[in-house]
Amino acid sequence: MSGHENVEIFTSAPYGGDPAVGSPAQVRETDKLRIAKIAVGPYNNNAYLLTCTETGAKLLIDAAAEPDRLLALTAAMEPASAPLTKVVTTHGHADHWQGLAEVIAQTGAVTYAGRHDAEDIPVATEGVLDHGDTVAFGRIVLDAIHLQGHTEGSIALAYTEPGGRSHIFTGDCLFPGGVGKTWDDPERFDQLLSGVERHIFDLFGDDTAIYPGHGHDTTLGEQRPHLAEWRERGW
Repeated sequence: MSGHENVEIFTSAPYGGDPAVGSPAQVRETDKLRIAKIAVGPYNNNAYLLTCTETGAKLLIDAAAEPDRLLALTAAMEPASAPLTKVVTTHGHADHWQGLAEVIAQTGAVTYAGRHDAEDIPVATEGVLDHGDTVAFGRIVLDAIHLQGHTEGSIALAYTEPGGRSHIFTGDCLFPGGVGKTWDDPERFDQLLSGVERHIFDLFGDDTAIYPGHGHDTTLGEQRPHLAEWRERGW
């Protein structure tokens, strides 16, 4: 694994949800799921390595860039002997899959993506996802949420702790301060915001943690008061 010995993974600082490119990954522990967030590449993309703490199974969300760092993170995360078995690409834009081919070549992990974006990803998608499908690894089950507007086939992934907090990985569909880019197209904007409202804000509580494809985390409670403002401004 090229260069992994020199990659710093952990930081002594508390989880802040805002690692910078080139900085160590930040790690959050939930009941059965460990979330390691790392920023990579020239577009400050977030990649998320998820580990089932009961079985050691590992899944990566968005092999966006810097595959050596992503592979190093996988090797460093306990249990080190557990391989990466699945990679989900949230959507077909190139900045979210620049490291995918190398990660798959090194690990043989199974690839997943939304049905309508799979053809835009130059690594074959083995698991095509529709709304309501699930991706399981170890004892963790992620629910696929299909959101249209930023792309035709964007997929968010939701995990809910038993009797507790939810965690949603939203790709480029929801950020602190608004939904993802829709290129000043009113129909695409309405499609995306309506989908985010219907499938995320209407179904999940205010303590739900949101992990976007770029930048820092947020919660639904922080963003919910601004929904009407977003709709009025049109972006």
